[in-house]
Amino acid sequence: MEYRKLGSTGIEVSVVALGCWPFAGDSNWGPQDDTESIATAHAALDAGINFFDTAEGYGGGKSEEVLGKALAGRRAEAIIADKVSGSHFREADMIASCERSLKLLGTDYIDLYQLHWPDRVVPTDEAMATMEKLKQQGKVREIGVCNYGVGDMNDLFSGHSAVTNQLPYSLLWRVIEHEIQPMCLQKGMGILCYSSIQQGLLAGKFATPADVPDGRARTRHFGSHRAGVRHGEAGCEAETFAAIDRIREIASDVGQPMALVSLAWLLAQTGVTSVLAGGRRPDQVIENVRAAELTLKPPVIEALTEATKEVKAALGTNPDPYQGAANTRYR
Repeated sequence: MEYRKLGSTGIEVSVVALGCWPFAGDSNWGPQDDTESIATAHAALDAGINFFDTAEGYGGGKSEEVLGKALAGRRAEAIIADKVSGSHFREADMIASCERSLKLLGTDYIDLYQLHWPDRVVPTDEAMATMEKLKQQGKVREIGVCNYGVGDMNDLFSGHSAVTNQLPYSLLWRVIEHEIQPMCLQKGMGILCYSSIQQGLLAGKFATPADVPDGRARTRHFGSHRAGVRHGEAGCEAETFAAIDRIREIASDVGQPMALVSLAWLLAQTGVTSVLAGGRRPDQVIENVRAAELTLKPPVIEALTEATKEVKAALGTNPDPYQGAANTRYR
């Protein structure tokens, strides 16, 4: 397993992190047995993964609770990234949220505490002041943010700082490369990648747009005729599935599964610290770990980049996967 510094800190995290949202067993993932979740976390530790990402919003604390049980007796081996929801950015609420998360996790500190989304009610300065207070108290080691665009990062760095920005980033979602990635590099922020295999599209699960269930066909790749879509755009289904076909060919030439090749490409991108890969079973974790061991040759990386350039162009500069430019949650 390869390890990289968490932003500008001395904390070293595995380049593949275990995304623990599935532990919640909520409507997003379906029923999940706690025993299997715990076994999955143990398999991750045994395979060299030391980075675990959760949030208070994942199942109303269920993910945190199960992760805490899994790390009982092994806390020293793990780096925990947790998130506070925007509805809890007021000082009293954030302090209460942090205390609740610490209790559920069975620990007295969170390694990386993140603002889950920018809030348009509580000013960034106020939220960050509380985060810094928690850090001073030793309840938080480092501060990160999630889904912060250039406008929100400008607000953040006007009086504060954060070591990471957790963002959607994959071969099929390269929008952050336009503006956000360069700014993260400028500010010394590590990039943590979620939706790294684009909800299964980069695992080769679906041959055509029609094969993708409505619940997974809500991003701006898909047309507004799909159920649950709220971006109001035409989508770029033809470009997306042409790219998937080309990625599949490249992966076949390399002799590796599409998902692993896609993760390895992501790990080769400038500024990326770690990719979050969700896991519900130990065997899934073992498979994801192989991405950290796969080094793609430069011509392969270039071919994958070329294969997805039309998707990148079609999606434009709006970093929001689900909302159109008029209603984007980024600024």
